[in-house]
Amino acid sequence: MKYAFAGALALGFLALPAWSQNGALPLDQQMVERRGVEAMIWGMPAVNADLMRQEMLSRTEAKQNDILFWSRPADWQNQTLTPNPDSIYFMSFWNVKDGPIVIEVPPADGGSIAGNIVDAWQMPLEDAGPEGADQGKGGKYLILPPGYQETVPEGYVVLPSATFTGFTLLRSNMTSHAEEDIAKAVAYGKRIAVYPLTQAENPPATKFVDASGAMFDATIRYDASFYANLDRVVQTEPWLERDRAMIDQLRAIGIQKGKPYAPDAATTKVLDQAAKQAHAWLSAEYDKGFPVMNEGIGWFPAARADFVKAVQSSYGDRDEYPVDARGVTYTLGFTGIKRIGTAQFYLMTSKDKDGAALDGAGTYRLTVPANAPVERYWSVTAYDRETHALIHEMDRASIASITEGVKTNADGSVDVYFGPDAPEGKESNWVPTDPKGKFELLFRLYGPQKPLFDKSWKLPDAERLQ
Repeated sequence: MKYAFAGALALGFLALPAWSQNGALPLDQQMVERRGVEAMIWGMPAVNADLMRQEMLSRTEAKQNDILFWSRPADWQNQTLTPNPDSIYFMSFWNVKDGPIVIEVPPADGGSIAGNIVDAWQMPLEDAGPEGADQGKGGKYLILPPGYQETVPEGYVVLPSATFTGFTLLRSNMTSHAEEDIAKAVAYGKRIAVYPLTQAENPPATKFVDASGAMFDATIRYDASFYANLDRVVQTEPWLERDRAMIDQLRAIGIQKGKPYAPDAATTKVLDQAAKQAHAWLSAEYDKGFPVMNEGIGWFPAARADFVKAVQSSYGDRDEYPVDARGVTYTLGFTGIKRIGTAQFYLMTSKDKDGAALDGAGTYRLTVPANAPVERYWSVTAYDRETHALIHEMDRASIASITEGVKTNADGSVDVYFGPDAPEGKESNWVPTDPKGKFELLFRLYGPQKPLFDKSWKLPDAERLQ
């Protein structure tokens, strides 16, 4: 079966470092280096998911098919990629190796869910909540193992999975940051249930484990350890037909299904260099920016259009496989959305209106125009440019239309300030930054509406003040 690999198997698109070009590396190690670069780009979404799974298993009491949640809005100790500090997160890292699993989502009465169910490669299986398959009526999502042939009972949203593992991200929407509203969002989220199909007649109580207040670091490791995570995915999951071309590529770096992964010291050193090269390329691709939302303004949708198209068709076009765009996307965030632009829409930038990188030592103003086209809320969050996670040691990361005490201008617009210190009198509209590093901004629209898409409402660039 033929799939175009979007350049990802070209193997020569990056120049080797000087110590390789001058002959210091034997040819077989040069091959390891090249294929290590390609393996990182190709494997990014699966390793991204595995890092979160392993962090859950090693840092918390939660197991697979339990629910890990944060009882407070995300703070800097939640070191996942671009988490939302204005929502309550519930996650279940499911495994259907032993049979189908049910994810039960409550109806939107007294709360609502913006949810996504994805497989091990973060391929969206379905969205949940008012903009998902249940349309806010509540639903039972049934995840089936690969090749499942048994009769499925009625009353479920049936989701055949190509992989044995995956995860469900269910955001319980808040109406404000008031303690009462946070508690309501947590209580609503605890109505979610996860259980095996075999126990559907009398489901056991779902185990909820609170991760708030503890470090949870799932940032991408750009070193040789990345390939150990990738090996775990290869050993756990079946080969997808579209990825069979990678079997020999991975064998070259010591990853082979059914065989132990045990690189020697020399290979580990080469893979460390390969990871650094891949990181440099992925970072450079991000810095180029994706195609912008509005001409002349730097904000861009947080996923490239070719990747979005491929995902929404389940990679149905045999002549397209945007592995490179996918790799860049999953260095920035996690989860896949089946119905992009319904429950939420994301705009991203790492530059100001003059095209300069956002500098944590500077002070910036972003003016959010009046009448933001959202049904629920908008928010803007600052992240560490290097890790794409929340900036360490900061006591707040975002301003949202639901943030307590935010001041609005006379024309209905809102000025949001970013910098190491709050401008005088602007403390309530200020997000702190680290003066020692660069940062990036993510603007979320929950329940996006037509003026965003017909471009009658436009978000301007942030402007540096000093």
